[in-house]
Amino acid sequence: MGLLNIPRPSSCAGALAIAPLLAALAVSAGAQRKPGSPIDELPRNMEVVTHFGERADISPDDRRIAFMSKSFGDAMVIDLATRAIRCLTCGIPGAAFLRVMHLATGDYLLIGPDHFEDVRISRTRDNELWFMSKEPGSKPVKLRQKMSEGAAISKSGRKIAFAQLHDQSPELPPGASRIVVADVAVQSAGDTPILENRKTVFESRDRSCTPEPQDFYDRDSKLTFTCYQPQGASAVMGVDLASGSVTDFSQAPGTYNEVEGIFPDGEYTCVESDRQVETLGGRRGSGNIDIWKLKLDGTGKDFTRLTHFNDYEGGKASNPVVSRDGRFMAFQAAKTTDAAGVGYGIILYWFSR
Repeated sequence: MGLLNIPRPSSCAGALAIAPLLAALAVSAGAQRKPGSPIDELPRNMEVVTHFGERADISPDDRRIAFMSKSFGDAMVIDLATRAIRCLTCGIPGAAFLRVMHLATGDYLLIGPDHFEDVRISRTRDNELWFMSKEPGSKPVKLRQKMSEGAAISKSGRKIAFAQLHDQSPELPPGASRIVVADVAVQSAGDTPILENRKTVFESRDRSCTPEPQDFYDRDSKLTFTCYQPQGASAVMGVDLASGSVTDFSQAPGTYNEVEGIFPDGEYTCVESDRQVETLGGRRGSGNIDIWKLKLDGTGKDFTRLTHFNDYEGGKASNPVVSRDGRFMAFQAAKTTDAAGVGYGIILYWFSR
């Protein structure tokens, strides 16, 4: 299995330490972001599909987008042809889900607590996995698995991956974490779904790297994940599920790079990154982010910026997912001051029509 301990950067002294700080302050002081809203000035290859909601996920046939109405809310789905919106969980009193995702079968995986207690506890200790059939009138069923943040789901099979911290698995020491891969099994109609074939594929002994899995690729033999690091930094990582070898794809210590939707060829992925801060100024981290495209060749050099929401005061773009045919991605408009995952509408970005 993968095992990673990232050393903390050593301290520097004198001019070597002061020069980069002064340069960063100079950029920040001279930078100017635009007033107004990026939604009002979308380029021709983008279009708004909803004016509310967050955490989009595209269906296996690329015809629908599932999304959350809000954090700790209801799961929705929009038909891209008719733009009709249907609520998937409105029949469940007190629904408090955080994510909805499509399994390869068209069924749904939901993530969230059994009930809302408070933001911290409900998003950490009580966060768990649910299965919901695509059949009309179906109710979510617990998979009886606590987990951290989001999950990775195979686009062709039953495989999923999720992370666990001490909050969800008390047997883990505080600060330690791991990624587990498992299969979602539904034997026949009416049977209770279960998770089977659990396997730990990555472990971190401390907070130098706290993982969140994102996408399977290369015929489900590899997995991308975000490695959250101290001082608000993060890196795009990948793990080979057979050998356990780990690759740092972003190669940008001290910056924020959170991996998101992968492209169908498995050679590129979307990344929430703060790279534009180098020219726009402002604080690095998960606040000032835009969507970038990264080649998964391990050099960290092939980064291409896709959105420019962070060019506007208080604006950012986040949570992208790419369609199975590679023609478009869906992402959300967001604010720099909000918690990760909070969004204000789903937008399509067309690579080709």
